Amino acid sequence: MNLDNIRIVLVNTSHPGNIGGVARAMKNMGLSRLYLVEPKQFPDEQASWRAASAADVLDNAVVTASLDEAVADCQFVVGTSARGRRIPWPLQDPRRCAERMASQSASEQVAVLFGREDRGLTNDELKICNLHLNIPTSADYSSLNLAMAVQVVCYELRMLLDVDRLSAAEDAEWDTPFATRENMERYYQHLESTLVDIEFLDPAAPRQLMARLRRLYSRVRLDEMELNILRGILTETQKWVRKARSGE
Repeated sequence: MNLDNIRIVLVNTSHPGNIGGVARAMKNMGLSRLYLVEPKQFPDEQASWRAASAADVLDNAVVTASLDEAVADCQFVVGTSARGRRIPWPLQDPRRCAERMASQSASEQVAVLFGREDRGLTNDELKICNLHLNIPTSADYSSLNLAMAVQVVCYELRMLLDVDRLSAAEDAEWDTPFATRENMERYYQHLESTLVDIEFLDPAAPRQLMARLRRLYSRVRLDEMELNILRGILTETQKWVRKARSGE
């Protein structure tokens, strides 16, 4: 994926503060190419104020007189759409759409269109798009602020860009070796004997207690340090049981 080949295009934005909010959302996620089609007010102090540390995105924004001009050199165009159309059009959620945009951006110019705050993109504007993108929302309140919508799309692109780095961090070397199967079996035996000692487990009617506890611990990988801590707790518990019984 090449983020430099992906542009965010805002069509007839009415409030300059929204333009600044979009610039900030883009900068957060590493996108820098902003196109403005006939904005009602721009440049404007409200846009600069809302952009915060993303002034460079605003300064380099390209203002065009028409949508055709904004996407003339693009090979792949995505239009955000909040409502169904009479004629079915390829429609995807932001995650799936980001994957498609990422693939196309490797060698093509990609544009993501966002319409007016009050009514989005027109049918004619959506007709020039290769794909329509819809952000799922609650039926109780489906309205999204323009900057929020841009943030969602840019976030999904960012996640794709960082997937290798995030995977590497997830698989990074642990600070302590993970417990061996042999040591886990010793722990289960220790746990079972302790549960019997405190009379939580009845050996005559064990039911599925140990099987369920095994399943619980299998959902996480214990390292040797964690296992030693748990075994230490069991050992101390057994000591207190013996003391209590000796005092009976």
